[in-house]
Amino acid sequence: MLLRTDPFRELDRLTQQFLNTTGTWSRPTPMPLDAYRAGDEYVICFDLPGVDPEAIDIDVERNMVTVKAERRPRQDGEGIKWELSERPLGVFSRQVMLSDTLDPAGITADYDAGVLTLKIPVAEKAKPRKIEISHSGSRKQIQA
Repeated sequence: MLLRTDPFRELDRLTQQFLNTTGTWSRPTPMPLDAYRAGDEYVICFDLPGVDPEAIDIDVERNMVTVKAERRPRQDGEGIKWELSERPLGVFSRQVMLSDTLDPAGITADYDAGVLTLKIPVAEKAKPRKIEISHSGSRKQIQA
């Protein structure tokens, strides 16, 4: 029920990882996600470890969900000499296009332990339903 929007996103991610570049607002780094259906809702989990919840922005326009976040460098004070810094910093973004079978108006978000979880309800029109069969006692004949 989710549609991929950018087939080159993985190539960009690998290139940025190889070149060790940080994301900017004009060219953000993609964030990994998992998506699955649980009953009558879709769940999308974005990995955002070390990101302040205040630095996460979620926008919905029609069927497009955009998640942006920024991981800023830690301010540990003076006299700090970094020996190793491998955790990526900068801006992260991901867009997910929802199919018409999901209801973007009902999206809820939760952030816990570095994982942003979006829950998107399945639209009523897409839920399975029974169709009643009418039965009439009389048969009509059609003449040609």
